[in-house]
Amino acid sequence: MAQQLTIQHSVEIEGIGLHTAVRSHLRLVPAPADTGIVFRRVDLDDFEIEARVENVARVSYATSLMKQGVLISTTEHLLAALYCCGIDNIYVELDALELPILDGSSKPFIDLLANAGTRRLRRQRRYIHVVKPLEFSDGDRRIGIYPADEFRIHCFVDYHHPAAGPQGIEMTVDRESFSRELAPARTFTFVKELLALQKMGLIRGGSLANAIVMDDTSILNGPLRFPDEFGRHKALDLIGDLALIGRPLQARIEAHKAGHALHTQLVTRLLRDRSLWIETTAERIPAPASDHTSASIPAAPGVPAD
Repeated sequence: MAQQLTIQHSVEIEGIGLHTAVRSHLRLVPAPADTGIVFRRVDLDDFEIEARVENVARVSYATSLMKQGVLISTTEHLLAALYCCGIDNIYVELDALELPILDGSSKPFIDLLANAGTRRLRRQRRYIHVVKPLEFSDGDRRIGIYPADEFRIHCFVDYHHPAAGPQGIEMTVDRESFSRELAPARTFTFVKELLALQKMGLIRGGSLANAIVMDDTSILNGPLRFPDEFGRHKALDLIGDLALIGRPLQARIEAHKAGHALHTQLVTRLLRDRSLWIETTAERIPAPASDHTSASIPAAPGVPAD
């Protein structure tokens, strides 16, 4: 798509927050070219917070944005949907500090965007095209980004659980593939973590209706939507955090047991080093040079390499 997109008309939805249990009303509103994704706290005089990595406040169990002390939490599921639907410019109006969790996936947001439609704007879309690799690790958690002429992800997780063993997702991501393969995948938690999380003031709005819950041996609220729903949801979270770059990516991303912290570190490090990428239009995608290639982050033992 050569031109920037916004939505055709406003749409809205409401529900409770996963962590706060506060009911909120969310409205998506068309925005002009070069606006980007901008959150508005309508309960605080329409205070605006841009969906950019410099506004990331914390990434513990969710990605939250903050500007001048004003917070918006649990943004990643909506951001993933907006990114994969190619929505460059939009106002996200919210009357509380946390987005509604809905069913724990991005599917309700994909459905909402389908109802909103899209409108082309008279401004070219610009991409971040990665030309050199960047990779780093934290213990056994690793993440890397590499040159490519498309947006492709490889996400691996392993929770050492009978129902959630090693899972690897690799795919080229666009609106169709995201809507079909990743958007319905729900967030999840373990019974043994519930009390500790609640003592931290988290997941007060969590329930069997908006998250997969597991005990030591089984899933309490099956069936799963996919056999590898856990890996798919982590891939969804990865895309939501990558949306904080503020431009669509032409790159391949490999995440091995990574989470919100590594995702947002990757975005920060990438944007900080201008030698790693160029900004380009869809019609002017440079071919990656051979000396810019890099070996993939290896999969865990017992998981076939893709």
